[in-house]
Amino acid sequence: MQSHAHNRPEGPNRAEPVAFQSALLAPWKGPYGGVPAFDRVQVGEFLPALDEVLPATLAEIEAIANNPEAPTFENTLVALERSGRALNRFRTYFGVWSGNRNSEEFSKVEQAAAPRFSEFSSQVIANSALFARIAAVHANQAGLDAEQRRLVHTYHTDFVHSGAQLAEPEKARLATINGRLASLYTAFGQNVLADEEGYVLFLDGADMEGVPDWLRASCAQTAEAKGQPGRYAIANSRSSMDPFLTYSPRRDLREKVWSTYYQRGGNGDARDNHDLIAEILRLRQERAQCLGYPNHAAWMLEDTMAKTPERAMDLLMAVWTPAVARAREEVAEMQAVADREGAQITIEPWDYRYYAEKVRAAKYDLDMNAVKPYLQLEKLREAMMWASEQLFGLAYREVHDVPVYHPDVRVWEVLDAKGQHKGLWYFDPYARDGKHSGAWMNAFREQHRLEGDETTTLVSNNSNFVKGAPGEPVLISWDDATTLFHEFGHALHGLNSSVTFPKLSGTSVSRDYVEFPSQLNEHWLTTPEIMERFLVHYQTGEPIPKALVDKIERASTFRQGFDTVEYLACAIVDMKMHTTDPSQIDPRSFEHETLAAIGMPGEIVMRHRTPHFAHVFSGDGYSAGYYSYLWADTLVADAAEAFEEAGSYFDPMVAQRLHDAVLSVGNTVDPDAGFREFRGRDVDTRALMRKRGFLAPDAAR
Repeated sequence: MQSHAHNRPEGPNRAEPVAFQSALLAPWKGPYGGVPAFDRVQVGEFLPALDEVLPATLAEIEAIANNPEAPTFENTLVALERSGRALNRFRTYFGVWSGNRNSEEFSKVEQAAAPRFSEFSSQVIANSALFARIAAVHANQAGLDAEQRRLVHTYHTDFVHSGAQLAEPEKARLATINGRLASLYTAFGQNVLADEEGYVLFLDGADMEGVPDWLRASCAQTAEAKGQPGRYAIANSRSSMDPFLTYSPRRDLREKVWSTYYQRGGNGDARDNHDLIAEILRLRQERAQCLGYPNHAAWMLEDTMAKTPERAMDLLMAVWTPAVARAREEVAEMQAVADREGAQITIEPWDYRYYAEKVRAAKYDLDMNAVKPYLQLEKLREAMMWASEQLFGLAYREVHDVPVYHPDVRVWEVLDAKGQHKGLWYFDPYARDGKHSGAWMNAFREQHRLEGDETTTLVSNNSNFVKGAPGEPVLISWDDATTLFHEFGHALHGLNSSVTFPKLSGTSVSRDYVEFPSQLNEHWLTTPEIMERFLVHYQTGEPIPKALVDKIERASTFRQGFDTVEYLACAIVDMKMHTTDPSQIDPRSFEHETLAAIGMPGEIVMRHRTPHFAHVFSGDGYSAGYYSYLWADTLVADAAEAFEEAGSYFDPMVAQRLHDAVLSVGNTVDPDAGFREFRGRDVDTRALMRKRGFLAPDAAR
């Protein structure tokens, strides 16, 4: 999951209009063009600093809007790109504390700040004089180059899309809606975080019989960290839940862990999110209609690759039918195993992973528990870096002269092929109280050349791996290794950026294109070069045996029914919720009714059930946009075949095209044009079906 704010220029090149004293607002100092002063952050400073920076930033905007000179690209668009530096520094700290250092004290800050951020944005959009200047430049683009025209298009589209052309009463109502939504999003996320931290299952030794040693050690470490040494803890996170459901023979405990995890945000208590969802859907519908769209999905998808909800839904449903058919085959195989073992059960959702693993062992002679000793977190980090060096000429040097916001965070300087500074990569891999679950990428500062010289990027990858015992390597699952590579793909998108304007930099592309580079990066995990060099046994140092690699390859489409259905269910419910009249939606039943209508297998649930669907309900970002992972995967499947046709995932010519047409250009070109430049043609959508094993490998090539 990619997440970032558009940070404006940082550095000493141009004086700022106001000298701020708070560390949350002051210009970044130190090496690498300046770095965030994470070591100077005090939670008590956030709201006073916000009181100071919002009026100052609005004053900057007013100065641009009321410039007596005729509007030009330089005095309007470039001026906007140079504005708001202090606010963006504040947003960086705010986002880091929200996602990684949350606490009861900071939760109050979030609740107070959310509507004020929204009010600020509404005031900018409602500034008629400012929009008039943007519109004037948009109407006369003579003499502008392609990147400058793209910047004009992006600003103009953003303002129109957000209501800049509405009459004043409608603008006022829109501001009220956005303010209320901001508060609801904050409450939704805080409720989920509270359930993740509050519902922990503590077990004793007898409860852990039959699970692998590495899982016992990890659960023991979690329990000790939570104040119960000598016991075992199953945290309410995917990284803890998933392996327990895969390996525990205790069906009663599997059901308990499963239920606790999938009920997050929906426990019928003070933290229940269903009423928040209902209000969010109503307000989103009203906002969309105020802006002239039939529904929220139509509004969200207008400036994406999909363009319309109908096109997105067509893709989802085209894959749904074969995915469900494959899932039913998987269930039948698992039920046969359970019957042979005399289990006398019918497969339920909490059984799926456990019996799928048995089928994998029987069908492919592959025990993923035998793979785990070769999946060392530190070695996988080295593998990602090595691959990016081979592909894009990047090199990494760990540095210790940069402040961090938690002792777990490590930092690397990134160098280009000529040894020149390219940026910094922050790595925050471990789960802890106060940190949101999942995995994501952030950009603390975007790459740009607005002032002439290069301003380099600062990016981070954040995960929630469970720490092992002190001194022991952290072993992760195959799925977690894939996610690690995925999120690093977002980081590479930022690190390879080479554009002029920060608003167009790195990952600042449409939601259904931003996942393309990250999902493509997952493919390097399974390359022979990576597996032979970096998948080594944590005790012996021996590389993973070729026989085991061959089994992994043969099983590459195993459990595609489950994986595809649990994802598609989320995307379909998301799209249906945002194309249906909210008055017809009861969030407590809509998910079940919608999925039942399309034949959802009873043994599978949504990967993210609605009461904890943070992608969709803790902000607008992925709302009516969860389909984007599948849309991007159509591009990924075709792009992967480009490397396969060249004979290697490290083919230098294909890698160069990927860099030049996709990674380096940010949002300076239309995504469709960028993909055509890389592939030499439009995307072949049947590549997706081949990748997932729903078509023969050579079908319709």
